[in-house]
Amino acid sequence: MKKKLFAAGLVGAIIGIFLSISFTVFFFNLDKKSAFNIGRMFGAMKFIEMNYVNEVDKSKLLEGAIEGMVHSLNDPHSLYMDTKLYSRLKAETSGSFGGIGVYMGFRNNGVQVLSVMPDSPGAKAGLAAGDSILAVDGEPVADIAPDEVALKIRGDVGSDVNLLIKREGEADKNYTITRDVINIKTVFGTMLDDGSAYVRITNFSENTGKEFKEVLSEENFANIKGMILDLRQNPGGTITSCVEVAGEIVPAGDIVSVVERDGKKEVFKSGLENPKYPIVVLMDKYSASASELLAGALQDTGAAVIVGETSYGKGSVQTVVPMFADDALKLTIAKYYTPSGRSIDGTGIVPDFEVKLEKPVMIERELQTKNPPDAQLLKAEEILKNQIQAGKILFDK
Repeated sequence: MKKKLFAAGLVGAIIGIFLSISFTVFFFNLDKKSAFNIGRMFGAMKFIEMNYVNEVDKSKLLEGAIEGMVHSLNDPHSLYMDTKLYSRLKAETSGSFGGIGVYMGFRNNGVQVLSVMPDSPGAKAGLAAGDSILAVDGEPVADIAPDEVALKIRGDVGSDVNLLIKREGEADKNYTITRDVINIKTVFGTMLDDGSAYVRITNFSENTGKEFKEVLSEENFANIKGMILDLRQNPGGTITSCVEVAGEIVPAGDIVSVVERDGKKEVFKSGLENPKYPIVVLMDKYSASASELLAGALQDTGAAVIVGETSYGKGSVQTVVPMFADDALKLTIAKYYTPSGRSIDGTGIVPDFEVKLEKPVMIERELQTKNPPDAQLLKAEEILKNQIQAGKILFDK
C-alpha cells in the first residue's frame, strides 16, 4: 500500500514538474541544458515537499534555494534578502536609520570595522577601526552571509544589539550597544595655518557631493593654496556622489569606468578644465569602494599623490533587484576601472608614499584640532608645502 501511494505521489510530482518546466522553458526561451538544470531543481523541491518527514513550508524552501544559489557565487557582496532584511535595507537608504554608526568590510569570511562615526553609539561604546566582529546577538558571523551582518546590526531605535569583538592584543569582549537614529553628515573641513585646506570625507552618501561643494564655498576657503583630502577609514558609498566630488577636483577626462560582464562600459567624466591647486590624499587599508575610485582618478591624472597605506580593494558594483514577495537580490553586476584602466578589486590603490601607523588614527569631528598630527598627516603636509612652494598644481607622473 505504501509503495502504491509513493508511486502515485511520484507520478504526481513528475507531472507537476513537467508542467512547471514547460511553462518556464517557454516563458524564458531556455535551451536544453538550462531546462534540464531547472528540472533538477524543481524535482528536488517537489520530492522534499512530498516526502520529508515533517511538513514543509514551501516559501522557506524556495527562499533557501535562492539563498543557496547566491551563496554558491562565493561573493561577500552578493546577498539574498528576505522580507525582514530588505525592509531594513530600505530604511537605511532613506537617509536616517536605527543603527550604531559603524561601517564594515568583508574579507576572508570575516567582518571588520572600517570606520566609526563620531558621536555615534558605536563610538561611545568604544568600537574602533580594525575591530573584528565575531558574533551578533550570539550568532557567529561565520554562520551569516557577510552583508547580512550589517543588516542584523541595524534595528529599531532604542533597541540593543550585542557584538562580540576581537581586538588585536586584547581578549575578546562583548559590547551591548543601544541603537539610535544615525543622521549622516559626511564632509568636514578646516583651514590650516599655511593657507591649505584639510577636508575629511567620511563616506559617500546621497548628499556628499552637495556637502563637499558647500564646504569649499565657505568664505574662509576662498583662497585655498592646496588641499589635504582625508579618505582614511572611508568605506565608500554611492558612485554618483563620488563623481560629483571628482567633478570639482579631477581634471577634465575620465573619472571611472563601469564594465559589465558582456563588456558594456559606462564612463563617468569630469568637465573641470583647469585644476585649481595641488592635492594630497590620505588613505589607509580601511579606505574602500568609492573612496578608492576618487583616489585612483586623482592619482592617474596627476592631480594628487597618495600618502598612507594600500587601500581595501573593493572595486565591484552591486545592484538591488526587488523580487515578488517583498524580498530582493543584491548582486554584483560589474567592476570599476580607474582612468588608466586599473581594476582595484582585490588589489586596492597603492600609495605614492607609504606611511604606516601602528594603529588606526582616531579621526575626530574637530579634524585633528585637539590632537597632534599623526605621521601620515605630517607627511601629507610636507609634500603639499613643497608642491605649493614649487608653484605646481599637477604632480609629475
